Amino acid sequence: MISGLELWSWRRQVQEEAIAANIPPSEVDWLLQEVANLDQLSLRLELFKDRPNIQLTVDFSQLKRLWQQRIEARIPVQYLAGVAPWRHFSLVVSPDVLIPRPETENLIDLVRAAMKDAAPLASGHWVDLGTGSGAIALGLAEVFPEAIIHAVDCSPQALAIARQNAEKFGFTQRIRFYWGSWFEPLAAFKGQLSGMVANPPYIPSNLVPQLQPEVAKHEPHLALDGGADGLDCIRELVTTAADYLCSGGVWSIEMMAGQAIAVRELLEDSGKYCQIQIFSDLAGIERFALAYKKSQSQD
Repeated sequence: MISGLELWSWRRQVQEEAIAANIPPSEVDWLLQEVANLDQLSLRLELFKDRPNIQLTVDFSQLKRLWQQRIEARIPVQYLAGVAPWRHFSLVVSPDVLIPRPETENLIDLVRAAMKDAAPLASGHWVDLGTGSGAIALGLAEVFPEAIIHAVDCSPQALAIARQNAEKFGFTQRIRFYWGSWFEPLAAFKGQLSGMVANPPYIPSNLVPQLQPEVAKHEPHLALDGGADGLDCIRELVTTAADYLCSGGVWSIEMMAGQAIAVRELLEDSGKYCQIQIFSDLAGIERFALAYKKSQSQD
């Protein structure tokens, strides 16, 4: 328990620390929303200042230590709070999973639009490869309410987090989890998948240590490192997905800025895909690739 005035004073102090450390001061409020159950309006207008008591989910001393870890060790605030907002979800996260990014939300909207005139496929079997926190699997389950989602990851720790999120949001009946590498656990579904959606590792190996410290030091390199040119995993998905997708099935991924031309060429050279499209994120960066599995008559 803490008084509103004491919390207000601490908030002002650490906002200044954040600015000095080149950290968005809004992260202080993000943390307080989680540990003090304060909404954005109360924080923005400082309505909590005159409250005699505010119940924290952690001791005030622990809150201070958490913030010091943010400043000194550059631990992402999402890991400190144990949750990350994504679409309509507040996802459980830990250093075992990549923090889901806002731009990845667009993948869900892109595949939903791709299925606008293909209701039978939308209600079929979809796969989220490298599911991590389970974000994409949950997004697919939400927009395709009649579909079964297959979520695959090679990290048992990540799968545990993804399962926890599926339980949290009531999707355990429609999301199935598999431990393994890419399509390997899904041999029974060859030729049957309506769509594959993935945010694979795509950072070139030599660039991973150069990423901002929050990423390079704390997020799992397994989810970041895409090999020498960043395209190792994407090549694998281009090569193997065609055996698992049904005719007209969707192939969609997130990629790094500057990779669009190479990804398009990989899809074209495989001869298995058609209607290859590149989409930009809100910053104008070519971030997503989407294609359809050719039918036999198109081969």
